[in-house]
Amino acid sequence: MINILTVFISGCFLLAGCAHGPAVAPSAAPADASFHQSPEALPDPSAITDSPGPGRQSNEAAVPDEVFEEENPGYVADPIEPWNRAMFHFNDKLYFWILKPLAKGYRAVVPRLARTGVQNFFANLTAPVRFMGCLLQGKGDAAGGEFSRFFMNTTVGVLGFGNPAKDYPEMNPPEEDFGQTLGSYGIGNGFYIVWPFIGPSTLRDSIGRLGDSFLNPVSYVRPLEAYLGVRSFDTVNDTSFRIGDYESIKDAAITPYEAFRDAYIQHRKKKINE
Repeated sequence: MINILTVFISGCFLLAGCAHGPAVAPSAAPADASFHQSPEALPDPSAITDSPGPGRQSNEAAVPDEVFEEENPGYVADPIEPWNRAMFHFNDKLYFWILKPLAKGYRAVVPRLARTGVQNFFANLTAPVRFMGCLLQGKGDAAGGEFSRFFMNTTVGVLGFGNPAKDYPEMNPPEEDFGQTLGSYGIGNGFYIVWPFIGPSTLRDSIGRLGDSFLNPVSYVRPLEAYLGVRSFDTVNDTSFRIGDYESIKDAAITPYEAFRDAYIQHRKKKINE
């Protein structure tokens, strides 16, 4: 009974940590943390607008999707919009009701230096994801930089808790993942989808996320209770650095759902083109 309760509680923390707020908010890592791997980065506030973006606007004329897409290269279909909107609001509540209070309490009792070390450690663990992404895209120099960063941070940085590689630009190439790799191969987004607990994605990026999980050492932590505990801890620690970012961007948008959808698509397109 205790194990079941532990799994349930840890699962709530973990899933809330993957909720909409944090899912679109990540790479705003503090300067002393330097880097932190995450599938989706927090869009620049300037990207959150209510002007027509890659997502099709609700007031667009009834034009066949294939014709509209040819005329708007950045367009990504949103055929399951009712589901996506429901999940957007579901994830939003999880963030405000569970993750944010946890992260605020954690930040109040754990020193920033310790939280930075934890963030660096988990970022270092995801080096295989970034390294393989570089290799699959033929970015040899970037792959070498990723390997060098992992080696330096694991040794000199003591298992990754330190980040001495931050001072070497060649060891800090743009982050890559399998979703970006598929995009670089010319595979389209498919359609936009908001996953419960995970946040905004597309069909292509969802497949990419699954591929990344096979390269992330944390995915192999067993038993289940330990895995959920590790993921929950990582999520709460990471969120403690960026409390308020999600709220600011949401408040700046007149229609948050469309704004986050378009910003997500623009951000992923930019990452693929880097």
